[in-house]
Amino acid sequence: MTSHAEVVHDHHGPPEANQSSRIDARLLGMLLFIASEAMLFGSFFTAYFFVRVVNPGAPSEWPPEPYHFPVFVAGVNTAILVTSSFTMHWALQSIKRGNRKAFLAGMVLTFTMGLAFLFTQAVEYLNVGFNTGDGAFASVFFGLTGLHGAHVFVGLTLLGMVIVRGFRGHFTPEHHLGVELPGIYWHFVDVMWIVVYSVVYLI
Repeated sequence: MTSHAEVVHDHHGPPEANQSSRIDARLLGMLLFIASEAMLFGSFFTAYFFVRVVNPGAPSEWPPEPYHFPVFVAGVNTAILVTSSFTMHWALQSIKRGNRKAFLAGMVLTFTMGLAFLFTQAVEYLNVGFNTGDGAFASVFFGLTGLHGAHVFVGLTLLGMVIVRGFRGHFTPEHHLGVELPGIYWHFVDVMWIVVYSVVYLI
């Protein structure tokens, strides 16, 4: 019979982590990361609020004359990004059902629409008619939209990795967390753009 002292002596290293059965640690990590990114966006929206509302010298028109925002182009971009959320969801549901062709089609469509969004935003920057040196409103505009564009780029990088792994057959109906986590991030990026578009372009 093994004594208690021998059992204690045979144990090496720290005790095993208490793994909750309710949520995967990797999923929790992604959710916490998204929460931190939401706070980052919140700081930029706070700057926007002070520039447009609190500042005594804030212009009565937004943007101030003679500048204007390309609301229609940004609206089309919004439709593209929102649609990409649906294709991302389709891709995830497809791999859960074991439909690899639909999964890959959904991922490629999502990536393509994300790329189209970034390209359209770059063209918008080139033709918007002002730059960061034209006032606080311009700094806030480029700050918020540029911050979001950077997140789209990160999302595209994640989607690209999923596509490469998908073509190599790495995902199955039982093992698809590598698709789900980038999908959650992509949905976050889409939601944040709806907020940015509504606040900056429409209100």
